[in-house]
Amino acid sequence: MEQEELFPAEKGHIGTDESGKGDYFGPLVTAGFFLPEGQEEVLQELGVKDCKRLSDNRVIEISRLLKEGYICSAVAIGPERYNTLYDSLRNLNRILAWGHARAIENILERINCDQALTDQFGDQNYVRNALLKKGKKITLIQRAGAEEDLAVAAASVLARAEFLWRLRSLSREMELELPKGASPLVEEAGLKLVKKYGPEVLDKVAKKHFKTTKRILSLSEDDTGNKK
Repeated sequence: MEQEELFPAEKGHIGTDESGKGDYFGPLVTAGFFLPEGQEEVLQELGVKDCKRLSDNRVIEISRLLKEGYICSAVAIGPERYNTLYDSLRNLNRILAWGHARAIENILERINCDQALTDQFGDQNYVRNALLKKGKKITLIQRAGAEEDLAVAAASVLARAEFLWRLRSLSREMELELPKGASPLVEEAGLKLVKKYGPEVLDKVAKKHFKTTKRILSLSEDDTGNKK
């Protein structure tokens, strides 16, 4: 017979979200945040909202406050690891599910909680199947537009702040500012990197399954006078 929990679950719920999914450069980051019951107004006063509605500086500022006062977790998958996983799984949703599950599990190591909310992506069973023994005991809710929930919004802020910090660190290492997103500026930066370090540099800094990779490599071949 399964042993009952010695202590009741804390009142509140976990929210998770990710950042970097649409960014060619940098990691994929998932984050989890435990929102205690009755703390919604405090988060609103801090300015917590979906990170897409905040400036980068505000994201970083709010994330520091959240880390100081609440239980949270960030799980980063760097480009090299991400590319290996994608080559193996060929499925972004499975990678996302693993990250969301680990963020939940990390929080459950610190607090007993019985409910988690994530944004809905792909098959709902992906996250459930990725949860380990402790996580399988919680009620997992997945729904579109989950960022409206303050726990998920807080997680989005934490994930974006971690992404921004790691992207800036990678930029310093490469001695070149790596832009966010997947714009022509991103292609331009990618071309400069390939010219300086060779095509293999993309393994270290980028999510190579993006179509951006083919365009960068094609442009680099044109510049060296080779035929496409």
